Amino acid sequence: MYRCYSELMKIQTFEERFKYLKVRGSGVGKDTFGAHRYLNQALYQSKEWRDFRRKIIVRDMGCDLGCEGHEIYKGAIIHHINPLTIDDVINRSPKIFDPENVITVTHNTHLAIHYSDESILLTAPKERKKNDTCPWRQ
Repeated sequence: MYRCYSELMKIQTFEERFKYLKVRGSGVGKDTFGAHRYLNQALYQSKEWRDFRRKIIVRDMGCDLGCEGHEIYKGAIIHHINPLTIDDVINRSPKIFDPENVITVTHNTHLAIHYSDESILLTAPKERKKNDTCPWRQ
C-alpha cells in the first residue's frame, strides 16, 4: 500500500495520522540498517538532504505529524512515509526527496511508527484539578 503526504493531511487528528503511518509487519526499515547503515547516514548528512529537511520542517510548521498544537521544539526528524531500501539510497531514488513521501516527526513518534507502539507517543499533560494530588480531599 502506497501512502502519501496529501492523503495524510486529509486526516484531522494526530492519533488517526499515527494509525495511517504506523508500520505493520517487519518494523524498522531493516534494509537500511545493520551493515548498510553507513549508506543512509551519508545521505542524511549531505547538503542536499539538509536543504530538503529544512523545507519539509517549514511546510509542516515544525509540528509533529504536521498537526497544529504538536510543535516540535528540538530534534525534528523527517520520516519517509514509504520506507527506503538499500537500492533506493544507492541509486538516489526520486522517492528520497519526494515531499509526498515525508513528514516531520519527533523521535518518539518516529519510534512509535516503526514499532507500531502507541505507548511510545508523547501524550499531552493531564489537566490538573483542585486537590488531585490529595485523594482524601476529593
